[in-house]
Amino acid sequence: MSAKPSPQRPLSPFMIGPYYRPQLTSMLSITHRLTGMINVAGALGLVVWLLCIAAGPDAHAAFMGHAGAWYGLILMFGWSWTLAYHLCNGLRHLVWDTGRGFDLPTVYRTGYAVIAGSLALTALVWLVVLI
Repeated sequence: MSAKPSPQRPLSPFMIGPYYRPQLTSMLSITHRLTGMINVAGALGLVVWLLCIAAGPDAHAAFMGHAGAWYGLILMFGWSWTLAYHLCNGLRHLVWDTGRGFDLPTVYRTGYAVIAGSLALTALVWLVVLI
């Protein structure tokens, strides 16, 4: 008598799709990692801006021409949100480092707070910038 082979199942929940239903916690975790990578790219953009300032008025004017264009504003708006999100979620992780906030209702409540806080902080920054 031979044993029935077990069905092929994924070994890890990273396989979002037919085997794993996305949850708020996993999406926030993935977003935290993505925003960290985007922040690095934004920091490189900041370095380019500083280099253009050092290179003189013509280079700075050329950079500001792109930064002030519609696509530059969209990139800066997106970068400002990634900074706000990464900050808010980083503060959440600092609380977790104290051993608090791990029960499921608190995890979800703070997750929604991170989303709301990052959106509010981004809106506040752009309100100040545009006024």
